[in-house]
Amino acid sequence: MLVEWEMAIRLLLSSILGGFIGYEREAHHKAAGLRTHILVSIGSCLIMILSIKIYSSVQGFTNADPARLAAQVVSGIGFLGAGSIMKEGSTVKGLTTAASLWVVSGVGLAVGSGYYMGAFMTTGFVFLTLTILARIENKDHKCLVELSLTTADKPGQVGKIGSILGLYGIQIRDVKIKEQEQEQDRLEMVFMVYVPRQVQGNDVTLAILDIPGITCVNFNS
Repeated sequence: MLVEWEMAIRLLLSSILGGFIGYEREAHHKAAGLRTHILVSIGSCLIMILSIKIYSSVQGFTNADPARLAAQVVSGIGFLGAGSIMKEGSTVKGLTTAASLWVVSGVGLAVGSGYYMGAFMTTGFVFLTLTILARIENKDHKCLVELSLTTADKPGQVGKIGSILGLYGIQIRDVKIKEQEQEQDRLEMVFMVYVPRQVQGNDVTLAILDIPGITCVNFNS
């Protein structure tokens, strides 16, 4: 039977391992970041501990299955993962983050049941997969490029710009919007994007300038 200090250590360890993976997602501005991964890992760990303690309290009196309660985490985490998946045109984003949440729940369950080696190895493999393979996937892209533009303050502009960038296979990493001090009816937008090597900046600039209301476009590598 688990003692209180051992439960505390398992909960702490699960938060550290979950946070390790969540930090990588947070650094890439994903929908589910540091806090979400930590909470999933701690919650999964707690449910696993509860399963073990409940089974210990009724062992010998009934044919209880200690894995039944913990098994619901595996299916239940799918609802949370689905919230991080977004569809933009023909592109689906967030699958990797959803998968990392699912794996983190498994890490929490492993720590909660006392399988520390499996939890550590899984965390290491997941972190390497998210960092190293991401670089391989992005090998055909340039370094981060700043795209700044000036546009009229009217609804739908960001969506139109995103559609143009999507046509050229340009990935948006971050976007900032602010009003111009001189003209209140105009906005300044700054996009941080990954541009494929075969794409010409002039072609993208002309395509964006065709959007009504946009007056100035600049690429800064």
